[in-house]
Amino acid sequence: MGFLYQFLGTAIISTMGINMGVIFAWPAFTITMFQTTNTTLNRPMTDTEISLFGSLSSIGALLSTPTAGYMLEKLGRKYCSLLNALGLILVWVLLVCTRNVETVLAAIFLSGVSSSVFLVATVYISEICQDSIRGAMTASNMVSYGIGMLLSYMLGGFLSYNVMLYVGLSMAVGGACLLFLMKESPMHLLSNGKEKEAAQSLSFYRMWKIDSKELLEEMNNMKRALNPDLGEETPEEEKLKPDMKPAEKMSLWKFIRKSKSSQRAFLVNMVVMTAAIFQGLVVVQIYAEPIFTEAVPNTSATLLSVMLAVTTVVAGMIAAYGTDLLGRRPLMVYSSLGAGISCVVLGTQMHFHWGPNWLTATFIYVFAVMYTCGAGTVPFVLLAELFLPEVKSFFSMVLVEYVWLCNFVILFIFNPLLKALGWGPVFYVFAVICLLSSTFCFFFLPETKGLTVEEIQARFVKPKRKAPLY
Repeated sequence: MGFLYQFLGTAIISTMGINMGVIFAWPAFTITMFQTTNTTLNRPMTDTEISLFGSLSSIGALLSTPTAGYMLEKLGRKYCSLLNALGLILVWVLLVCTRNVETVLAAIFLSGVSSSVFLVATVYISEICQDSIRGAMTASNMVSYGIGMLLSYMLGGFLSYNVMLYVGLSMAVGGACLLFLMKESPMHLLSNGKEKEAAQSLSFYRMWKIDSKELLEEMNNMKRALNPDLGEETPEEEKLKPDMKPAEKMSLWKFIRKSKSSQRAFLVNMVVMTAAIFQGLVVVQIYAEPIFTEAVPNTSATLLSVMLAVTTVVAGMIAAYGTDLLGRRPLMVYSSLGAGISCVVLGTQMHFHWGPNWLTATFIYVFAVMYTCGAGTVPFVLLAELFLPEVKSFFSMVLVEYVWLCNFVILFIFNPLLKALGWGPVFYVFAVICLLSSTFCFFFLPETKGLTVEEIQARFVKPKRKAPLY
């Protein structure tokens, strides 16, 4: 029962991930229609507009994420989430009220502006959940995104265009209403000097009495995390001090320059985030219907796209459980290796057509499972747990910004790249990136399962040279 409110808090903020999945997958089943004369818009989209239709959300996210990092500290996690929810409602209102191509593109751009919910939710979940369930709960945020994509594929494939828009609007409004039930993160409250409110929030989520020993110990741990010692002592040695006095408050840049462990953690997470995008599943998800139409022409592309979304959601649930059972590092190493092998098989099959059509679909699903269990989940768990509170919002903002930049690049160049190379060589590129990701994680990614942020940071500190014995 001690985890109940942590589960509920995670579930509530994850509704935002569901709503983001719905709007981000919406182009997947409308992109073909919008190019034809049967379009529901005022005119067919051009090739350039189609490229923008798939990638404008990333541009919006690029512009909004730096602001979100600032607003996280000023408004708090709860009110940042509400602001994003209002943005999503506006997106669906625009789509309901217009049939103009330019306005639809503007709505897709705005959906990206509202997508900083990924940053907000990741930080919030990591701050309300205990270390023993932190990985699974953080990963569930990405699972919720997959659930949203599944709902979008299912509803979009079988509902009329107008009905789908109203369903999306209703879901966005419902999600916004649920956010009012959340309590602010205890870490955010404590960092703003609201110790009493922080204790009340912590007591609520951990189901501890306000004067319990467990709560007092956790409050001290949070204070220690907010005032880390960046000198010669390790975090473990610091915990042995009888009296903990607050460290001198440093500026962000001075803190980053002094904290070598934070710098190394940031660089490792950036490389792993690069893998999360360029391994290629984001492209497969956005272009699912055209891929299945070409690869398996005798089967409904809509049905196959729905099955892809189901596969991704199930794999995400397995990955969420596996992060705390198996660890982050093994999942990333072996899943990236499996994704690379799947891409090699897919590339040769789509290039040379050496096997039956059903084999193509099968390995697309295998690739989705491998990717989701590794690069689709682990980088976002690491984002939530690698950084000290002093730099968490800033580094998380920079990394999410970087992810959206990579997302825009891969989606914008993909259409012309596909026309120039074809599906086979594209999957060869994905295979190389998968194998490089696996190799990097094997040598440079430490295990973080079940560790506190101080213990994780210690793993990014280079061991000191021992003094000579003589």
